[in-house]
This record gives sequence, structure tokens and C-alpha cells, in this order.
Amino acid sequence: MSLQTPHPRYRPYQGAAAGWGALRGVAHAWLDSKQPFKNLRALLKTNQHGGFDCPGCAWGDSPEDGRVKFCENGAKAVNWEASGRRVDAAFFARHTVSQLREQSDYWLEYQGRLTEPMRYDAASDRYLPIGWDDAFALIAQHLHALESPDQAEFYTSGRTSNEAAFLYQLFVRSLGSNNFPDCSNMCHEASSVALGRAVGVGKGSVTFADFAEADAIFVLGQNPGTNHPRMLDPLREAVARGAQVVCCNPLRERGLERFQHPQHALEMLGNGSAPLNTAYFRPHLGGDLAMLRGIAKCLLAWERQAQAGGGPAVFDHAFLAAHSIGLDDYLQAVDASDWGQLVEQSGLTREEIDQAARIYRNAERVIICWAMGITQHVHSVAIIEEIVNLQLLRGNIGKPGAGLCPVRGHSNVQGDRTMGINDRPPAALLDALERRFGVAMPRAPGHNTVEAIEAMLAGRSRVFIGLGGNFAQATPDSARSHQALRNCALTVQISTKLNRSHLTHGREALILPCLGRTDIDRQAGGPQAVTVEDTFSMIHASYGQLEPCSPLQRSEPSIVAGIAAATLGRQPLGSRPVDWLALVEDYARIRELIADCIPGFENFNQRLQHPGGFYLGNPAARREWRTSSGRAQFSANPLPASLLDPRAGNGAAPDLILQTLRSHDQYNTTIYGLDDRYRGVRGQREVLFVNAEDIRRLGFEPGQRVDIETLWNDGVERRVCGFTLLAYDVPPGQAAAYYPETNPLVPLQSHGRESFTPTSKSIAVRLRAHVADARIA
Repeated sequence: MSLQTPHPRYRPYQGAAAGWGALRGVAHAWLDSKQPFKNLRALLKTNQHGGFDCPGCAWGDSPEDGRVKFCENGAKAVNWEASGRRVDAAFFARHTVSQLREQSDYWLEYQGRLTEPMRYDAASDRYLPIGWDDAFALIAQHLHALESPDQAEFYTSGRTSNEAAFLYQLFVRSLGSNNFPDCSNMCHEASSVALGRAVGVGKGSVTFADFAEADAIFVLGQNPGTNHPRMLDPLREAVARGAQVVCCNPLRERGLERFQHPQHALEMLGNGSAPLNTAYFRPHLGGDLAMLRGIAKCLLAWERQAQAGGGPAVFDHAFLAAHSIGLDDYLQAVDASDWGQLVEQSGLTREEIDQAARIYRNAERVIICWAMGITQHVHSVAIIEEIVNLQLLRGNIGKPGAGLCPVRGHSNVQGDRTMGINDRPPAALLDALERRFGVAMPRAPGHNTVEAIEAMLAGRSRVFIGLGGNFAQATPDSARSHQALRNCALTVQISTKLNRSHLTHGREALILPCLGRTDIDRQAGGPQAVTVEDTFSMIHASYGQLEPCSPLQRSEPSIVAGIAAATLGRQPLGSRPVDWLALVEDYARIRELIADCIPGFENFNQRLQHPGGFYLGNPAARREWRTSSGRAQFSANPLPASLLDPRAGNGAAPDLILQTLRSHDQYNTTIYGLDDRYRGVRGQREVLFVNAEDIRRLGFEPGQRVDIETLWNDGVERRVCGFTLLAYDVPPGQAAAYYPETNPLVPLQSHGRESFTPTSKSIAVRLRAHVADARIA
């Protein structure tokens, strides 16, 4: 069965974001779930008190009551998870693993929910059923056979609940390792590094309510229309009340221009739409540091004019004196930044930078938001530190309507880090765990995602356990990442649906089917709630609403506890025993342990009863700086010599600089369909968005198919083939294509300084004509 449309089509999209297109998308996902009447109830309980937290993005919820609190992509996520299709033993009996590898990622997940634990049988090249106890025993056998627990990798997806994540890190640290590669390593790790150093906590400082008070909102390197659609509503409201919304994105995205609210009848019936921005700037890929430095240079010039002429100050001197350190060194770096270099690197004119600076100066309260368009460059940590610098100059941290807002991806990626999923854990966490459990916790740094892949490639790590996610497709340098998994003695995937990682396995492999966010989780103590943390540090309870599709599915906490009990016995080797299996009888027991160990979770179970959950808090939002100096830290980073990794190109000039991105019918590696409505693409994913002049410059024609090659100096060929050239509104010299199809082009060694985040937004490539040429129909 093939789900690929044989004749791909392209038609520019003229409508507003959301609107009727979103309603049609919701209806299609709902009907295609094969259980629409059951799922209607689930949709109406999405993000509601007593319902479940959307399994999509981490954007927070409005505190206002409302019947409908999900977006188009949230509805897709719910219906995709709550599918009536099944991947059971009969399915695996019909398909060998080799046959399944030939299918697309879309086809694999479209087959439905995994229903029972399976073990790979090399002789038949099939997955065969295995009992839960036997599966746990096999994992324990492999872990016990290791010379060191650091020879195992323990991956975590951002959809994992707080309860599962806490048990997971407790188990792994009781075992003796900090090897916690996780999905945040590939997206917002640069934010965690930069914010932790600059303001003392690696999270955003704003709440949902701050958006209603902001005078200006800067949206950098982000496309909320596709990635976080619920964010469009506060942006729309901000413009309507006269606030300035400034969008900085190389591609002109429809979701950043106009928005039609599906719940506003007059807007829908009148076919009207609301603007989403008051200024739109298109910097070079990675040119954001130069753009921000240019804004700061304008502010500094105006501040000096004010001092000389006795006018009102531009800088917030009282804030700077009371709360900051490093200002003089930073201003010297600003002075040393040449306008010619700022203009060249940013890709903006001096007039455009001046316009952005005036909007920033004239706003009393400013929020700056950013996502992976900022974090996936070699100098991303420096870019985010420059965001902090700019906010510090005018005291835009720690006051209503202002602050820092890294917009997270998965619905609990921030909560997982709060729970201790961290390859370099803070000493305070380890101290708290030792006090509570009487177990000596490992202190040596563990492996992040890049280091885990390198360790598996080298044979230093021999066991891989994935708590959710799709590691094989989410990671860079696909050929090497896949080989790393194949090198393992055992790979374990704890999953809701079939994906590429199940087919890219070690010598032995397990698939362990888990409950999803939509499923009712019944344990000995009755139906259970799990909790998540959104991008605004709000902690929510999530109660599944649908009956599980198989009695053999288990919850993530139950699976982690089963592995831990089989491996460690009923308690870790400490003075305060932990009965792993008893903990999952009632998740309130896990939350009591969290309250004992994690700051901010005191009286966890009681506070969770409040509608909407509770605010975990953020010291930086209170102007408490948990940095080494006790103050907010300016960073005097020089401008990069090049926007590319120095190892890119090997002396050859690239044809284009490529960024990878999502389609509208996609969330991370999960592909809901083959269309990209806002970009006008229908029925295909292997397209390359390129400026029409660049297509002609390189000797091609629109619609021609090309092979894309990475320019990198390690002698390894990285190529993807047969991509259709699509003339698109892309700045000259740039290109864009979907991931995970273009993840093979991202070298494993090309990652952010200090963050190890893949440089997926700045890949030097060249194009070659594809042998089997074609045109867009």
C-alpha cells in the first residue's frame, strides 16, 4: 500500500492562517481516525480541567474558560494518537522488517496503535509477541552484562509525563549513569545553556498573561502558524489593541501575516482576517546575532544623544545598576561592531535595523519569542545571549508584559528537564536525590544526543532504551545515526505507534506499547492522572478519556517501574527503599517523591486540584538571578567570522544555505499528511524551496528534480536524491526543505558551540541534476 500521491501539485496559498482551512483539516483528521464519535468526546476534553493535555506542542493555555481549547494541529495530534487502526501480532506476521523499511514514515505511523510487546526474531526477520515479564527480564539481562552502566543510552521524548520522567531518571541514576540523550538536545538546548548562564534558569520568564500587556512582541526564527497555532490568537489580539508584533523570519510565512479565528463567527462568515504583524524582517539564516547587535547599536547611539542633550534615557539605568553585571564590556563589543559587517551578516539594510530598533525603543514592555530558527546554528548560544543583552538594556525582564520566551516544542519537553532528564544534572538535584533515597548518585557528565550516537558508533555503548519518540528519524546525519542503533546489542522502543526506529534496531530489539495521552490509565489505585509542564512553567494534570485499544498496553510509568524492578530489584541500593511496583499503583506516590526532591513542587498533589494547574514560578521573573555573580549577566560575544560552521565547504563555495523545517501536516517527525497548505504544496514532501533567480543562476528550471549534497570536510558523502525544485519566496542564496527527509544532510559533527544542537538551519549544500528528471504536474 502506498500513501504517496503520484502527481504532486503546487498552488500558492492566498488565504489567511487558520480559518476554514483549519476547520477542514480538523474534520479530515477526525473522520480519518476510524473512530470519530469516540474522538469527538476526546477533542472536547483537550486542554480542559479534568481532561487531558494536548499531546502536541507545549504552548500554554489561556486561563479563560472555553468549550474549545485546541488548534488544528492539536486536533491532528489527538486523532492521530486515538486511531482506530491497530498494529498487532497479525500485522507483524504479514510484514517482515525488511519489507517495512521500504515504506514511508507517513505509511508506518498511519497503520495505527501498537497493541502488544514484541521481540525481534532475526531468523524470520519479523517481530514476534513476547510477555511483559520476559521483556523486562531481557532488558535486565543486557544491562547486567554491561561492564559499566555508562555503556547504555537512555533517551527521552518530550511527550513523556513528569511522573514517568522522574521514575526514569531515578532508575538510571540508581543504576549509576547520567546518559540522558533527549529531544531537547536537538531543539532548545542552546536556550537552556544561554539562559542558564545569563539569568540563572534555562526557561522562559513570561506567562500567558504577559502577552496581553506587552507593547511589542518580537517573534524570531519561528513559524507559529504551523508549529504552535494557538500562539496566533494572542498575537492577533496584541495587534488589535495596538501593540507592535515584529516577525523576523527568512521565509515569508502565511501564519505570520494574517489569521482568521475559527471560533469567531463574524470573522469566518465575512471571510475577513486580522493582520498578525506590524513589521516583517527577513534576515540571513543565522544573521539574527548581527540584527540584534545592530538594534543594540542604535539604542546605544540614542542613549548617548539623550545623555548629551538632556533627553529621556533609553536604557533603564536603575535596573542595570541593581541587577546586571558586564555592561561596560558589552557596550565595548557593541561599539566595536562595524555597521558594514552588521548589515552584511544580518541580511538587512541599515534602515530596516533602524526601524526594528525604533519599535523596540518605543515599547515600554517587550517580549521576545524564539524557536529553532534561532537555536539550530553553530553560534546559537551567542544569539540567545544577545537576546538577553537587548532585554537587559531596557529592563525588559521581570516586569509584567515583558520577558524572554523560548517557545518549546513537545508538550512536556520542559517538564522532562525539570524532572532531571539532564546529562549534566545540577548538583542540587543530585544532593536532593541522595538525601531522599540514600543512594550515591553519579556525578560525572553523561551523554547528550550527539555523544550518545558517537558512543554507539564506536561500540562504547551497547544498549539503547527510548522512552517515546523516534530517535532514528529525529537525529542528524541519518546514515550514521541508523548505524549507531544497529551497532547495539539491544534496542528498546517504548512507543504508541510504529515508526522508523523500530526498523533500525540492534541485534536484539523490543517494541513496548505504551498508553498515549488520550488513553485512560487504570492502575491498582484506580484511573490515574499524569502531569506536564508547558512553556510558561504551568503544571497541568492530564486524565486520559478513551478506553485503551488493547489490554496489553501499559503506561510509561508502569513500563519504567517494570524495567527498574527487574534490573535493580524492588529497591535501589540505598538506605531508603523504593518499591517500584507499588509506586505505580497510585501516581500520587510518585508526586510525593517529586515534591521531596524538586523545588517548586511542594504540596504537589494538593495544588494539582486547582483548575488550570499551578505556576511553578521562575526566579528570573522575580528578578532573582541564580547566576554565579547573583546578577543578570551581559555577554560580550564577538560577531562570528562566518555564519556557517568553519568545517563547512572544505574551501568550496556552497550553491545554497539550506534550512530544514516542518510542513503544516507534520509535528516533529510525525507526518499527518503529504500536504503543506500554507506553502501551497500538495501530495509530496521531497521538494526544495528556492528563490527563482537562484534556480536560474544554478542552471536549473522550476520543477526540475535535483540531488542535494552537503559540503563538509570529512570525506563522507551526504546526499538526498530526487527533490523537486520549487520557485518560492525565499531570500537569495537560501533554500528550505522538510525534515526528516533532509536530516541525512546534517553532519553529526556540525552542532552548536556548547549546546551540541544540530545546525539544521544552516547547511552548506550544492545541487546536482537528478538523472530521472521530472516536472511539477
